[in-house]
Amino acid sequence: MMAAIRIAVIDDHPLFREGVTRSLSESGGFEIVGEGATKEDALRITDAKRPEIVLLDISMPGGGLNAIEAILARHPGQKILLLTVSERTEDVATALNSGAKGYVLKGVGSRALAEILRAVAAGESYVSPSLSARLLSDLSARSGLPPMTNPLATLTMREKEILRLVASGLSNKHVARRLDLQEKTVKHHMTRILAKLDVSNRTQAAMVLRDAMESGYPPA
Repeated sequence: MMAAIRIAVIDDHPLFREGVTRSLSESGGFEIVGEGATKEDALRITDAKRPEIVLLDISMPGGGLNAIEAILARHPGQKILLLTVSERTEDVATALNSGAKGYVLKGVGSRALAEILRAVAAGESYVSPSLSARLLSDLSARSGLPPMTNPLATLTMREKEILRLVASGLSNKHVARRLDLQEKTVKHHMTRILAKLDVSNRTQAAMVLRDAMESGYPPA
């Protein structure tokens, strides 16, 4: 049996912090080793408990962005994930340049957050797809390159159809039945979808679709 991933949750909104703590505990595979509300709490808990991942808000006393540099100065290998409402590309860029392993918006669901934390614990980095696209668009604008377009634009009509069904929670087998396809055909399409969207799993692909639709991009 794999050891639980040790998490510290730092957020100055008690109800939100308790909700995150509860949802991760109920997801299984996580151990909450500390909770706090400030930059100083983040430093104290990291020093004392050495969690695998520190989950930080940006807008807390002392500042989440300031906490990243302070934590990494003491513990260079510490994994830090920002969970925040801030969609400012400047905040995303600062967090990543300071050494954070991920940047996630607070609208994320509990299951998706658990998947992201597992990915970060395994050594991956993660940025919410809508913010990643916006960051690339801003970089393109500054460099004179064409702006980033709808991330779903590279998908075929069949791939978009399959992605919508997968995002609704259907398995490959059920998608195959719905579309009168072979299951291996659906698997092949999903492999292409993940590659085109530059994501590593079905949950991230579904989040790309959701974020694109929330940004006003049509799914087809």
